[in-house]
Amino acid sequence: MILPAVLLMLGVLTAVAGPRLLSRADWPDREPVVALWAWQCVIAAVLLCCALSMTFSAAAAWQVVGGHVFATAPRAVAEAYSLGTAGVWAATTAVALACGGLWSAAMLVREVVRARARRRSRRDRLRLRAPVLPGEEPGSDRLVVLEGERPDAWWLPGSPPRLVVTTAALRRLRGRQLDAVLAHEKGHARARHDWLLNCSSALAAGFPQVPVFAAFRDEMHRLVELAADDTASRRVGRLTTALALVELNEHRGVFGPCPDPRSQVPARVHRLLTPAERLSAGRRLRLTAVASLVPVVPVLVAFVPGLRALG
Repeated sequence: MILPAVLLMLGVLTAVAGPRLLSRADWPDREPVVALWAWQCVIAAVLLCCALSMTFSAAAAWQVVGGHVFATAPRAVAEAYSLGTAGVWAATTAVALACGGLWSAAMLVREVVRARARRRSRRDRLRLRAPVLPGEEPGSDRLVVLEGERPDAWWLPGSPPRLVVTTAALRRLRGRQLDAVLAHEKGHARARHDWLLNCSSALAAGFPQVPVFAAFRDEMHRLVELAADDTASRRVGRLTTALALVELNEHRGVFGPCPDPRSQVPARVHRLLTPAERLSAGRRLRLTAVASLVPVVPVLVAFVPGLRALG
């Protein structure tokens, strides 16, 4: 039975070719939302290849598993998958992939628990710095102003979510720049970018030697910011959004002759000030459709022996 090996090879090919194609394309920065979807489809295809390979390996190694997998399938379909011809490698592959799946789930749970702990700690600190005054209802204000010497603003998820702004940021933000910051952070909240970041960080932390997961994490951190910038620019304009980014990050040393090479802010400001033309709606739709087909390929490969038997 070579199907599990074929699925693993397909997963490796997707993990290698997918990031290269996306990194060489000229449209991800112009359409970050489509790029986010494309990256998710690539990772979904890789994980699906591993899951299907594990399933068919386990079905070939243990008759009990094979009976459950092909319980409702015709006999000709079960015979087409050659379940009785597997060697010791089938059980080894199934166990190894199952351990990888359990490890991925554990990393995701750990990342979610840590994110919730960080969120709870930030809310507790906010409650200490901005306590509820007599006559106020807890959670009635979506905008919280904190006394601070550094201009800063951040979105605090929870129930209810809040935008926290320091007094230094209010002094620096002019005109509708505060609206740009609010729209940017609301864009993160509406799109649930925190879940994307948690999932990508969990995979990268759980499998640090797998390049595709590290690239997935890095691109998620970059593309969610671009997508939120676009949300803000559609509401208040690109120039206002760029100025708000400059005002909030100028003190961090990200501009000037020796900027922090890890910061993405200069590139984001440049992108807002020199916008490239968006793709047409038709091309965006085609790219989305092509990306959506990537996870379908492993499923079609898995069904090939059965479809041949039925045909």
